[in-house]
Amino acid sequence: MVVIQMFKNFSVKSSHGEYYVKYCSWKETLNQHINNGDAVIVDNNIAKLYSDILDSIKDTNIIFIDASEETKSYESIGDIIKNIISNNFSKNNKLIAIGGGITQDVTSFAASIILRGVDWTFFPTNLASQCDSCIGSKTSVNLGKYKNQLGGFYPPREIFIDFSFCKTLPEVDICAGLGEMMHYFLLENLDSLEILGEEIVKAKTDLNQLSKLIERSLLIKKTMVEIDEYDQGPRRIFNYGHTFGHALEASSNFQVPHGIAVAYGIDLANLISSELGLIDIGLRNQIRKILKDIFNICEIPIFNIDNYFSALMRDKKNVNGVLHAILTRGLGDMFLTPIEMTDEIKNLINKFYEQKLYDKSL
Repeated sequence: MVVIQMFKNFSVKSSHGEYYVKYCSWKETLNQHINNGDAVIVDNNIAKLYSDILDSIKDTNIIFIDASEETKSYESIGDIIKNIISNNFSKNNKLIAIGGGITQDVTSFAASIILRGVDWTFFPTNLASQCDSCIGSKTSVNLGKYKNQLGGFYPPREIFIDFSFCKTLPEVDICAGLGEMMHYFLLENLDSLEILGEEIVKAKTDLNQLSKLIERSLLIKKTMVEIDEYDQGPRRIFNYGHTFGHALEASSNFQVPHGIAVAYGIDLANLISSELGLIDIGLRNQIRKILKDIFNICEIPIFNIDNYFSALMRDKKNVNGVLHAILTRGLGDMFLTPIEMTDEIKNLINKFYEQKLYDKSL
């Protein structure tokens, strides 16, 4: 509770109306927040950890889901929607999501199409959803084997953040959240990479430091989201590290968590930027030292590099079959650019993974 009181609630402006981020104790807030007829969508892992809290809302329609890529498929969400509608859900009711990014995607997509759109609220329970995905409005659903190919923009009405959820997270999830935050912090005009590196290391074991980074990450994102809600222009720089990271997730069959894949993706984007003469290799290696404290917890499994290149070419930002990704000219200077997949670039990417250039000086 002491940690929560340090932070100020804030709102995010949206074409759907303002929505609100509130720092609170979820145990005190949940019961006050549910009305008759509302539906609660809960990650099974949270249900196991906090069964006593969920017992207190047992008369509510609670839908338990597994946090898996299969659950957020277009086909699976149809069954969830049937459950909601068949339990006397009406236009004035809302959906309540308790979980991480997958629970968020399932709930937001369902809310956007049920009865042409109903309110939903979110209790994010992992670091990646608290520091990043809870704001920004995006809904993303898988279609078959293709990740995040369906969706739109449909923000929650309220977001309730309780940092205490982070106490139950394994280290790999903490690192995944820090990996997601890194692409925001590097977009800032940083005073010191050394200080950032110290903050990242400290945040692994210090909830107060971690909470400060969560707030900082959200406020960076809020500023850009309000400028470019629908991701048509400046906001696209938030894909820094994501194009290469998403391809790693897909080609490793999602054995590499998203935020850690993003950390690898940032390092690869910086390496390519160096190869193209956009930044000095020394800056890339300085940033890599911080990224290593994040991605070293998760070894990349062996995968087929051709599958990786295929995944790259399916990225949503590509135009007319040409890869588009975020590269960098330095701290705070990222930009979207077409990248010609020459033999040199392909060989560099192959060496990055095969020879683990992310773990060595060049």
